[in-house]
Amino acid sequence: MQPIKIASQNFEYILQTSRKGNTSIALSTSEALAVRSFHRQLPDYTPTPLVNLKKLAHAWGLRDILVKDESHRFGLKAFKVLGGSYAVARLVCRELGRTLEETPFSQIISREVREKMGKITLTTATDGNHGRGIAWAAEQLGQKAVIYMPKGSADARVANIRAHGAEVRVTDLNFDDTVKLARRTGEENGWHIVQDTAWEGYTDIPLWVMQGYLTMCAEAAEQLQARNTLPTHIFIQAGVGTLAGSVVGYLSQVYNQSRPGFIVMEPRQAACIFASVAAGDGRPHAVKGDLNTIMAGLACGDPNPMSWEILRDIPFGYVSCDDFVAANGIRILANPLPGDPMVESGESGSVGPGLLDLLVNHPDYADLKTRLEIGPDSSILFFNTEGATDPGNYRNILWHGKYPTPD
Repeated sequence: MQPIKIASQNFEYILQTSRKGNTSIALSTSEALAVRSFHRQLPDYTPTPLVNLKKLAHAWGLRDILVKDESHRFGLKAFKVLGGSYAVARLVCRELGRTLEETPFSQIISREVREKMGKITLTTATDGNHGRGIAWAAEQLGQKAVIYMPKGSADARVANIRAHGAEVRVTDLNFDDTVKLARRTGEENGWHIVQDTAWEGYTDIPLWVMQGYLTMCAEAAEQLQARNTLPTHIFIQAGVGTLAGSVVGYLSQVYNQSRPGFIVMEPRQAACIFASVAAGDGRPHAVKGDLNTIMAGLACGDPNPMSWEILRDIPFGYVSCDDFVAANGIRILANPLPGDPMVESGESGSVGPGLLDLLVNHPDYADLKTRLEIGPDSSILFFNTEGATDPGNYRNILWHGKYPTPD
């Protein structure tokens, strides 16, 4: 693979000159059916909406702009609970010597199971949403959770996790070092580590987390089919790459005969997938430093090795964005054209629309728009992975123009 890397004023991008099409049987359509069967048993499960921004698409000269809106997921305002709940359920069943398929969720959270397992502690590191999902799962089980968060974590995200009865420990470390701390402390105390990235000897639970996200992907595919729409482009954001690997791995199989162009987006200061592709040696590479970005859920420096090959081989493009791109995405989604619905999006959910705005409306990116084959026949799919999980920052972006577009 010889990627084409180009730097612009506001972001860097890479276009793949060859795509191998590697997929994973662990992210297959049959696997998604089993995962969704589990999630349908959870309290208040309902598919999140696929929002049609019809007026915006027309204004921008596109066929469709569609947003899978995870701000409605289980009242937790983020998709992460899908992976966390599924992984915890699989973990409990493994401890019991049972299969998840034969164990209803009502039994998993029953007093009988709690008495049989005894007291356990779940632990993980998080920027916010994953930890809240694990705290929610521990609350359902009647068990303890200890959640580690990196320095600079928003007070609102800390409070949201504590509201589920979890203990939260905010560190003075960046995200990747916080993961190492949670791992070390969990191993020393005999806690159950439920992390959404893998390392040597630790692969089962990260795979279950990836599989848990298939419910969102399967819902989106079903909703697109109901609209008789085939996406031509799927923009997906990446932190460690777990979500992006699930989306690309699954939907590349669903649309195998008419595969869309996948475009992976990351914050410039934490673009580990971008850096790995740019290296051109086929191996994942870490990004070091403080990883400072408003896209807190994407502030990760170590790629998930379980999703790396999928993200290395399949996507069409990779973009490393400045923070204002995500801030503009928030403003665009919160202030729709007349006739379009409003979408509440947090900083890690909004980068796609912000990037598309540059591609279709800024003359400096006309060449990239052409290279990405974006035009009147394009149907664009975004995943709004979170709502306003940091309400203070959300208001500052909307009310006070925080992170404006550079002149």
